Amino acid sequence: MRVYRDLNQLPEFTHSVITIGTFDGVHLGHQKLIQRIQSLSKQIKGESILITFYPHPRLVINPEDTTLQLLNTLEEKIELLAASGVDNLVVVPFSRDFSEQDAAFYIEDFLVKNFHPKYIVIGYDHKFGRNRTGDFALLKSGEKQYGYEVQEITKETLDDIDISSTKIRKALGERKVKFAAELLGHPYSLSGTVVKGLQNGRKLGYPTANIHINDKHKLIPASGIYAVTVKIGENTQRFNGMMSIGYNPTFEAKVQTLEVNILDFDRDIYGENITVYFDTFIRLEKKFNSLHDLISAIQQDEKTTRQIIALKT
Repeated sequence: MRVYRDLNQLPEFTHSVITIGTFDGVHLGHQKLIQRIQSLSKQIKGESILITFYPHPRLVINPEDTTLQLLNTLEEKIELLAASGVDNLVVVPFSRDFSEQDAAFYIEDFLVKNFHPKYIVIGYDHKFGRNRTGDFALLKSGEKQYGYEVQEITKETLDDIDISSTKIRKALGERKVKFAAELLGHPYSLSGTVVKGLQNGRKLGYPTANIHINDKHKLIPASGIYAVTVKIGENTQRFNGMMSIGYNPTFEAKVQTLEVNILDFDRDIYGENITVYFDTFIRLEKKFNSLHDLISAIQQDEKTTRQIIALKT
């Protein structure tokens, strides 16, 4: 997949099939759009182009809104889209000026001028332009003038799989990581840098990698203990592990920590980037009366995690 982050650096597209959106989560609903543009591009011996925006439009239009939680960082989204088989990804720098474009001007000056599409594929609720006045009907009205055909993924098609980013966020907030994975079509993940923590895990015989998430808008699943798999750096190998999200109540931590104990692993990975893929929720975090009780609970967590691993192999 070719990735473009500057509209001035785009090649001259001539047989393009495009779709446009934020694609947060790259969930099964998004994958319907991706499958359609891939199918159409093969029919016309052209190339598929997915157009997305960064930063997320809500962060630009409503900068005072601090409630936005994203399923993907930009880099996570790029990795998922690369795996989907899209030929080209265009990351458009989103600004207030861009959002204020007249919808008709957006079609001519942005879509047609930059991509010369043969097909434009959108979801049934896709809106664009100033005050979101552009829609399927407006795109349809430009077909003869600009030489493209518009296809809409209908509400009925998407309702068949009943997917939304909102539903996925809700599932993660309720620790339903398996259900979230079903809606996404892949395990929910988070990526970050391994940093030094208080090293309480090492004292307990379970050293953990403390993860710093670089994007404050990244959604963190609800606190608790999870069975996970872990990827370190660019290595494709997956390790099994136990993830703890919370405030370490036994140690009365003041800030939330994200810690993963990687099973059967002993290597210094400080400063490295790791990705954690959520598999199963194990239990809530709990304040224990003694370190002995805490260690016993972690040992049980390990036993449960290994049982989960055994069922998958």
